[in-house]
Amino acid sequence: MTIERFEKGSRMSQAVVHGNTVYLAGQIGEGPDMTRQTQSMLAEVDRLLASVGSSKSSILSAQIWVSDMGDVDAMNNVWDAWIDVQNPPARACVESKLVSPDFLVEVMIIAAKE
Repeated sequence: MTIERFEKGSRMSQAVVHGNTVYLAGQIGEGPDMTRQTQSMLAEVDRLLASVGSSKSSILSAQIWVSDMGDVDAMNNVWDAWIDVQNPPARACVESKLVSPDFLVEVMIIAAKE
C-alpha cells in the first residue's frame, strides 16, 4: 500500500494518507480568543480533509489539547456546532501547554477517506 504525503515541509506533512485512512498533523487556529481560534482551526481541518477526499463526517478520532480547561466550554460550543452529529468521532480533550502561549487549542484528526 502506498503512502501519500500532502503539504510536506522539512519537519512534517499536514496530511498523510495510507490506504483509506487520513492522518492530519496537529492543527491550530488564529484569533484573539478560544472561539475564534477553534473556528479557524476547524476550517483548516475541513480544508485539509476535503483536499484528500474526506470530510468531518468521516472523522474516526480527534485528540484535542487546550491550554486552559477554563476555556473548554468555548471550544466545545464551536465543536458542537461544527461536528456532524450523526457521525461523531471518538474524542479526547486534555489540558496541555502548547508550543506557543498564543495558541489556545490544537486538534489532531484521523479520518477515513470517502
